Amino acid sequence: ATGTYLKGKIIIGTCTYSGGPIGQRSAEDLSGSLVKAGLKLMRFKTGTPARVDRRTLRTDEMAKQEGDKDGHAFSFLSERKDRNKECCWLTFTNEETHKIIRDNLDRAPMCNGIITGIGPRYCPSIESKIVRFADKKRHQLFIEPEGESTEEMYVQGMSTSMPADVQYAFLRTIPGLEDVKIMRPGYAIEYDCLDPTQLTPWLETKKISGLFSAGQANGTSGYEEAAAQGLMAGINAALKVQGREPFILTRSEAYIGVLIDDLVTKGTNEPYRIMTSRSEYRLILRQDNADLRLTQKGYDLGLVTQERYDRFTAKKKAIEEGIAALRAISVTPSKANLEKLERLGTAPIHTAITAYDLLRRNDVDYEALRTVFDLPELAADVEEEIEIMIKYEGYISRQMEQVEKMNRLEQKKMPTDIVYADIDTLSAEARQKLDEIRPLSLGQASRISGVSPADITALLIVLEQHSREEKNHVSQ
Repeated sequence: ATGTYLKGKIIIGTCTYSGGPIGQRSAEDLSGSLVKAGLKLMRFKTGTPARVDRRTLRTDEMAKQEGDKDGHAFSFLSERKDRNKECCWLTFTNEETHKIIRDNLDRAPMCNGIITGIGPRYCPSIESKIVRFADKKRHQLFIEPEGESTEEMYVQGMSTSMPADVQYAFLRTIPGLEDVKIMRPGYAIEYDCLDPTQLTPWLETKKISGLFSAGQANGTSGYEEAAAQGLMAGINAALKVQGREPFILTRSEAYIGVLIDDLVTKGTNEPYRIMTSRSEYRLILRQDNADLRLTQKGYDLGLVTQERYDRFTAKKKAIEEGIAALRAISVTPSKANLEKLERLGTAPIHTAITAYDLLRRNDVDYEALRTVFDLPELAADVEEEIEIMIKYEGYISRQMEQVEKMNRLEQKKMPTDIVYADIDTLSAEARQKLDEIRPLSLGQASRISGVSPADITALLIVLEQHSREEKNHVSQ
């Protein structure tokens, strides 16, 4: 889990030196050791904006961006409601900002050949934005607090590796930053990382048994991506020591599953970041149902406390009982019920329906139904989950059908001793890619870049033949 410290090189203008973020030393010798052991490395680059002093900002010249009033937390156990008392500030670059950057492009490591690593396409430096989007008159910036106990503010949207004097010059053209003081200049960092197709779906290197890799060392970018991989690699390293089967989350179970499957199956040619658009099952991978999807798995692994598990099971039971209560209440078109519906501000009914059906309507929520019908009072998160499950039931059902179709392919396991080079019906590219990645299932094989539907059909035939041979062998 070396992150960007693996042979890291910090770049600020023409100044370059070995090192990692936050003034830490880089790991200089590990890359050579990994290559010597037969692993393939890539060279990536990422950048960061300047950190500026909150006390030097003119916040009255920027637009205030309040936090979420509901105070959602990552943990379902959290009771804190004051998480978002800090706020961000919105401001914009302008033509003067862009002119200073253009006039100094010869001093930009991105443009003068100092930087050779591949950077993230979705998060370009400000100098790259000015060149690539020359028609844009301004770019938005979010001034974000680094934490509650520091005066450092993060200039989101202005990643740069230009010299510090140029950073000062263009920052001070921005509304609200005219008097800004830089606490840490922005910089680029080049670093080594593994080609992630060398990893199993449980993040163990295929060539070296017992060596697990996680985080930016696997070609990702971002804190959440690194944390997710660290969790999964740690779980699987522990399971390996215990002699237990690996733990794998599928693409339909978690974004962690999408992240790792993308990396080990497709690889990446730039720092990878998980986005909702990368998931074909994003309708069922929601923030609100993360506990319903994953708590049981965590408990089975021994990673969820009894307190947390008890709260989870209580919530799950409350959801089930709430849905049952909605199904049990029949609403007839009586005068009293029609008056109730009018009070709810929803259309009248002409035949009997259930409260469950009423909740499908966009203009009806659980709390409103509860005020006019005999429904149990539920916690806010339980009500929210019931509403989502009922209102989007049709869409969710269709997505679950897609999951079932893919699961049938996932259940067709590829033999570990299969020799792809001997399968003449596969294309040359498919034989090469399949031999390199060694997919665990036909489903994983279908997601490999370069493996066509015709190749999957060929593999289906091979699997059928292999299954028949195994049955004949057993009967003999």
